[in-house]
Amino acid sequence: MRILVAIKQVPARDARLAVPPQGAWIDERDLSYEVNEPDAYALEEALQLKEKYGGAVVALCAGPERVSATIREALAKGADRAIHIQEDGLAAWDTLSLARLLAKAAETEHPDLILTGLQSDDLGWGQTGVVLAELLDLPHATLVMSVEVANGRVRVKRELEGGWFQNVTMPLPALLTIQSGISRLRYATLMGIKRAKTKEVRKLTAAELGVAPVDGVTLRRLYLPQSAKQTQMLVGSSREQAAQLVEKLRHEVRAL
Repeated sequence: MRILVAIKQVPARDARLAVPPQGAWIDERDLSYEVNEPDAYALEEALQLKEKYGGAVVALCAGPERVSATIREALAKGADRAIHIQEDGLAAWDTLSLARLLAKAAETEHPDLILTGLQSDDLGWGQTGVVLAELLDLPHATLVMSVEVANGRVRVKRELEGGWFQNVTMPLPALLTIQSGISRLRYATLMGIKRAKTKEVRKLTAAELGVAPVDGVTLRRLYLPQSAKQTQMLVGSSREQAAQLVEKLRHEVRAL
């Protein structure tokens, strides 16, 4: 079974973010980067499926030269080879354009299963996986908590709202977006790091794939969240104050 895993490199969670004046994206100077955590769970699920059913895991990553570090990490953890779509300025691409780029690269692999993380830690749109499935005309499932493969079909357990779950069976090939936290992430071993240096990384460009960004969603301006302190005095009897507090916790703070 050939499994393709789409991974993304994002700014590290503890990185100090700055937005230039009139900036449409964050200042990337002096930033540290890491693999998108939801995608790390997708990679882990792919590696576990490979260990259980056999086959190969191919990591697919788009971005500038610096994403090579994320690709090497995926190879060190156990991916068999990788595809690097080397392209600058992808932060300005909308979801449809980016999904078209990934779809063109995926078509050359003919995978039995495509896995992605549920969403990215930087933009958090949660759309790339399902748009990719639509472009490739594949059945898909989101919020996947477990995966079983048998007789050319895949059975998945999806997490729904309110503590409910749904079991779905679909034919292969298929695309799944993996829920974070479904398993424990593995670390790259020293032997894995050494082996990663000898594994194939195929480099492509958007021009070679015949894909260019379309006129879609344009990110025009970013703003850092503004923090402020505010004090509100509750008046009335104890009962009235308690009712006001519950109302604010429910509708303003949304803690209830």
